[in-house]
Amino acid sequence: MSIEIKSPTFPESVADGTIANWVKKEGESVKQDEVIAEIETDKVVLEVVAPFDGIISKVLKPAGEVVLSAELIAEFEQGDQSEGNIQSSADDVPEPSNQSKTESVKQNVNQSKANGPAVKKLLKEHDLDESSIDGSGKDGRITKADILNHLDEPERDKKTAKKIDSPVPVTSTDRLEERVPMSRLRSTIANRLLSVKQETAMLTTFNEVDLKPIKDLRVKYGEDFYAEHGVKLGFMGFFVLAAVQALKKFPVVNASIDGSDIVYHGYQDIGVAVSTERGLVVPVIRDADNLRLADVEKSILDYSDKAKSGKLSIAEMQGGTFTISNGGVFGSLLSTPILNAPQTAILGMHTIQDRPVVLDGEIVIRPMMYLALSYDHRLLDGKEAVAFLIAIKDQLESPEKLLLNL
Repeated sequence: MSIEIKSPTFPESVADGTIANWVKKEGESVKQDEVIAEIETDKVVLEVVAPFDGIISKVLKPAGEVVLSAELIAEFEQGDQSEGNIQSSADDVPEPSNQSKTESVKQNVNQSKANGPAVKKLLKEHDLDESSIDGSGKDGRITKADILNHLDEPERDKKTAKKIDSPVPVTSTDRLEERVPMSRLRSTIANRLLSVKQETAMLTTFNEVDLKPIKDLRVKYGEDFYAEHGVKLGFMGFFVLAAVQALKKFPVVNASIDGSDIVYHGYQDIGVAVSTERGLVVPVIRDADNLRLADVEKSILDYSDKAKSGKLSIAEMQGGTFTISNGGVFGSLLSTPILNAPQTAILGMHTIQDRPVVLDGEIVIRPMMYLALSYDHRLLDGKEAVAFLIAIKDQLESPEKLLLNL
């Protein structure tokens, strides 16, 4: 029974998609709910699964072709026919008749009798099977020369193999290049970043934070936290809650520009940038101001797993009033994160390093992190941006303030 395979129904914000890859090829057997194709949109990769067990009879939209929502991309035959085809093919091969077998045996016996004494002696000395030697004599008889040539074959094979295996010097000075089309997601990211640079007055301010108080908390309560909530006590949860408290004090940082209007958001939806093999994605933690530390950590872990497996939905990445990007997981010491339009600001985290700092007039070694806040200077003045970043720094260096919502 023939069935039409169509692309998924795209959300209103997605106009079309591109066939990124056919996981299963035309004529290949698949199981029900097995992924057969991947469609890349501007935001996520959508999977097309097999509706039943069967065979992909015809691919109508090859990889790289643009498809619309719910467009026909392939034809599918329900029911696995591969086993039947294999059985049929095996049945079609005729078995040799008993008469043919008998004639073959007789021929070998007759040939053995026809061989001379010298040949028989050589066959016996070298434990050779005469059926494995091609005879050049009359009626296919084996000669002494045939046996000697047969014995020399391994030596010739070794010499030939040695010649083949020996490296051939490459004298060409050609330098190879490969041109591949940019993926849909990477192209969208490139266009958005270029648009941000051209359409915003982006500026970055820096500070540093002492993370010893948070590290001490993790050492002291990390195991209890995991036993109670089933998730590890990480750093990102503290940064999200610190950002929430700072955004409440500076609502303009939580705002966005829409044409000539400023839109103030009465909620804090925090985007957490996650790097995947296909590019950067930013899932959003909704209403982060109403979440506990454990809830934030669970959301981050869930989004991270979905991002790595390509399971993030478009709805989970839409919106957001503020973004946090952690380049420190890759070893970045300092960077200037780029705005996630139409948001006003983005916080950049970096790697933690033990550095000498002056504390109470003494030089001590502390785990320090550089913080970077990129902001749209059209909406934020430098004073507000610096004060906002210092508010985050104070929250992180005194994590008890997060628990008291100070």
